[in-house]
Amino acid sequence: MEGIIFKALSGFYYVDCDGERYSCRARGKFRHEKLSPLVGDRVNITPQPDHSGTVDAILPRKNQFQRPAVANIDHLIVVASGATPVTDPFLIDRVVAVAERRGCESVICFNKWDLEQPQDLYEIYRAAGFSTLRVSAETGEGLEELSALISGKVCAFTGNSGVGKSSLLNALEPAFDLQVGEVSQKLGRGRHTTRHVELFRLKNGAVVADTPGFASFEEDGFGCPPEELQYAFREFAPYLDGCRFVDCSHTKEKGCAVLEALEAGKITRSRHDSYVRLYQQAKEIPEWQRKSGKER
Repeated sequence: MEGIIFKALSGFYYVDCDGERYSCRARGKFRHEKLSPLVGDRVNITPQPDHSGTVDAILPRKNQFQRPAVANIDHLIVVASGATPVTDPFLIDRVVAVAERRGCESVICFNKWDLEQPQDLYEIYRAAGFSTLRVSAETGEGLEELSALISGKVCAFTGNSGVGKSSLLNALEPAFDLQVGEVSQKLGRGRHTTRHVELFRLKNGAVVADTPGFASFEEDGFGCPPEELQYAFREFAPYLDGCRFVDCSHTKEKGCAVLEALEAGKITRSRHDSYVRLYQQAKEIPEWQRKSGKER
């Protein structure tokens, strides 16, 4: 029987098979093959009458993330906020770059629009070619658009703690009743309320995951070779073949078409600043560490 792992906890894999939930253990062969089932994996199981079972095979993955540990994501919903806690654009760009390398579509979702309207940031990501939404879990603004965008897709919600990921999921599907953390006025950030990755099914056919915040992605190490980072910034694509040097880093070279596009206003300054920052970080990661499989 084929299904999707909706939750992994304490060695058990909770597999959804057409609405029926089975509590499964993984066969020992996965341990010998050094392969761990992930939330989001499509798997074959052997079910038992008491709704227990075993995970027999993991079907080919579309993509996977190491932290958070989740697979086969169609859309990554990056929840950000211009109100407390204010999201650093670099954190958005870093997560988006990870998603681009995984072949996962990013949706930039500015929550708490009723409290603060970061219109400049909204325009930056629209100009870069991303689906960008203005929403409010409190007033319901933009929720219909968000629901339509993720309908029938497997999605993960991520963002720095306190921006309202769980609140958005509750607004989309009140029956979830996910715990929502209060935002500390002193620290300007929220307490983590999500302790593990779990998938939830929406009435519109979407399957969504509420995931830990940006800290998890920061720990991922990224591991992108510096020469490949250019492909994680989609707005660079029209200019990559126009540089004078084949190995152009797009940071300071003369004759760089990307820098010319930047000066012409065709690429936004904040996105390029994030690229340069990520490029410098990537250069500092030893090649052996990247090849160790830390980022897959």
